[in-house]
Amino acid sequence: MSDTRNDNPLSTGTDYEALAARFRPIFARIAEGALERERQRQLPYEPIEWLKKAGFGAVRVPKEFGGGGASLPQLVRLLIELAEADSNLPQALRGHFAFVEDRLNAAHSPQRALWFQRFVEGDIVGNAWTEVGTVKLGEVITRVSPDGSKWRLNGEKYYSTGSIFADWIDVYAKRTDNDGDVIAAVSTHQAGITQKDDWDGFGQRTTGSGTSRFDNALVEADNVIDFATRFKYQTALYQLVLLAVQAGIGRAVERDAARAVRERHRVFSTGNAPQVAQDVQVQQVIGQISALVYAAEAAAIRSAEPAQRAYEARFGGDEEREKAANIDAEIESAKAQIIVSELIIRASSDLFNALGASAASESRALDRHWRNARTVATHNPLIYKARIVGDWSINGTEPPYIWQIGSGK
Repeated sequence: MSDTRNDNPLSTGTDYEALAARFRPIFARIAEGALERERQRQLPYEPIEWLKKAGFGAVRVPKEFGGGGASLPQLVRLLIELAEADSNLPQALRGHFAFVEDRLNAAHSPQRALWFQRFVEGDIVGNAWTEVGTVKLGEVITRVSPDGSKWRLNGEKYYSTGSIFADWIDVYAKRTDNDGDVIAAVSTHQAGITQKDDWDGFGQRTTGSGTSRFDNALVEADNVIDFATRFKYQTALYQLVLLAVQAGIGRAVERDAARAVRERHRVFSTGNAPQVAQDVQVQQVIGQISALVYAAEAAAIRSAEPAQRAYEARFGGDEEREKAANIDAEIESAKAQIIVSELIIRASSDLFNALGASAASESRALDRHWRNARTVATHNPLIYKARIVGDWSINGTEPPYIWQIGSGK
């Protein structure tokens, strides 16, 4: 359902099963090709198009604007199902859902309604925030400059995940006229934008991450957005998507491990049954994997609840309530990151305890689950997340809401 406050409809939740039923046939198609895409390192252009045409990118848009009206916990559940099919896809769409969330938190206006319309029509947004090279911590080299009634964008970004599939890119830049930090939402359907799939990680290899270069790319004036207005729980939102990715990887581990055990005919002389599926020790391994995945999925979904509260509080007129919700969103997503990463890395490794040496075959690519889980866990280092949570628990220190990376002293 949607809630209306001050003539501003909010996405507070919908019938999840009805919503998910729209996309499950697409998820099944995506899953069918996931192994081959992994083997060939083939970018998922076609699956992204299936999702766009089905309106997946608009599930958080209020129903009154033609979207799905989903809450954030419901979005996380959907992303978990998608990640089970192919863990690269939710991460490729992470920048999109962050930009959608920013527009949801923006003041009611014709420009916001236009963005909602674009999302409903299938437009998706990529991400380009990280500067290339030895820039100092916090330094922004990418510039956006006034050019008559429009603006021109120049610079280069790395880790621009999903941008190679996108219609727009959410670019973190600095204005040349007043040195202000902004978001420049730039259309990819123009000259002046060059994108490369040059991410060389050992996992999550088809997220479309890599370098984006902007050479006098045109930006409409309405799409140069003051960064100070960015929604406060943005870092929690980014992490929620990665938590969904991890939980989805776990579901794929459980699925593949159980299937491999059912289908296995060769047994060890040191085993406990004439069929592996009846071996009580192997059953125990699968049961433990299932429990690990259950806990990870539950933590991921629960950690989205305070972010939903922060979104609703944004329009409630109670600043203290909104601040408390934003703190909870950051702390709870951090807690979940710490434990979910551990659970899924363990599950994706334990998979091999249930199978023989044939499980290491490259043709089966079962190692992709561990590689993907380990890669996702490197985003936003766990040690720092644990320290932030500990500082909050001990000292009541408010968590940071913006993370940056760059050269130190």
